[in-house]
Amino acid sequence: MSALRRELDGRAAPCENYRHRIPLGLLMLEKGWITRVQLREALKAQTAAGSGRLGEWLIAQRATDESVVTRALALQWSCPVLSPDSQDAAVLTSAMPRLFLDAFGALPLRVAGGKLIYLGFEQTLDPVLAFAVSRMTGMRVESGIVPSTAFRPALSGMLQKKFPPVQLAEAVSVSAAAHLLARSIERLHPVDSRLVRVRDCVWLRMWLGPTSQSISHISAISDVICSVSAS
Repeated sequence: MSALRRELDGRAAPCENYRHRIPLGLLMLEKGWITRVQLREALKAQTAAGSGRLGEWLIAQRATDESVVTRALALQWSCPVLSPDSQDAAVLTSAMPRLFLDAFGALPLRVAGGKLIYLGFEQTLDPVLAFAVSRMTGMRVESGIVPSTAFRPALSGMLQKKFPPVQLAEAVSVSAAAHLLARSIERLHPVDSRLVRVRDCVWLRMWLGPTSQSISHISAISDVICSVSAS
């Protein structure tokens, strides 16, 4: 109960530095990658359509190409540009539940030396999710931007892989959530378990057998994702 309340009270949340980020169009203009006319035309088209990202409109109007937009996004977030080329999706499915990939647009790319995991995002980094993955895996997380034409098929392909079993649950109170999570642990008798908060839910991971690897095999773990409507 105390661990659950600590997570929900936010004491385990990441201490984020909310820095002002230069709007993408202005950043590209400042770098000389587009002109004022090109920016104005792309913004006009975006407004008229009522949808689409600025970078997509700049590419559609041939004001620039994807590599430049990706580079600008990486500068905007002060992060590297990453590639899914060496991704082993079948191994990385145990890095986090499928739901998080789908809901937050995160793509586990690779593990380096058993101490670092790379997470790719298409447009916007998610430091909250990265912090949760770091706490759950015990590894440092390096987030970066992946070009859209590489990100989308890689994410779609990974979502088709087999993931660890997951139980989705809702609880009306902290005590109800604690009871539900305790029952899951009692039922499976894991050798180890860990609980972390991910936005408005808590993620319980249970290891069903000993492992010396940073990323366990999917058969050795079981997840519970529980949302709590009141605390």
